Amino acid sequence: MNRRYMRTMTKWLVAVFFGIYIFSLQAAGMDSNQAQIASCVACHGADGVGKADQYPNLQNQKTAYLVKQLRDFKSGARKDATMTTIAQSLSEADMQMLAIFFAQVK
Repeated sequence: MNRRYMRTMTKWLVAVFFGIYIFSLQAAGMDSNQAQIASCVACHGADGVGKADQYPNLQNQKTAYLVKQLRDFKSGARKDATMTTIAQSLSEADMQMLAIFFAQVK
């Protein structure tokens, strides 16, 4: 299989699993903000400290910086298959909410 096909399939699978994950969190009684935070916390930690080396620390980052990174993932200006797929589903308000959350966690 060629690389382009594999990247496309990876993005598709991430989107599907992310959608299922968000749906299951909402079915468990979380509102959309809580579900989105929970999906970010899965990798970036509840305290904003990445759970593994490949996940950057978001704790105490400036809100404007975090929003810019999410916008860049969404637009494709910054490349990461997982984050690009996740950012595609975020509205501007979602990005602001997530950035404020991680800017304030300790």
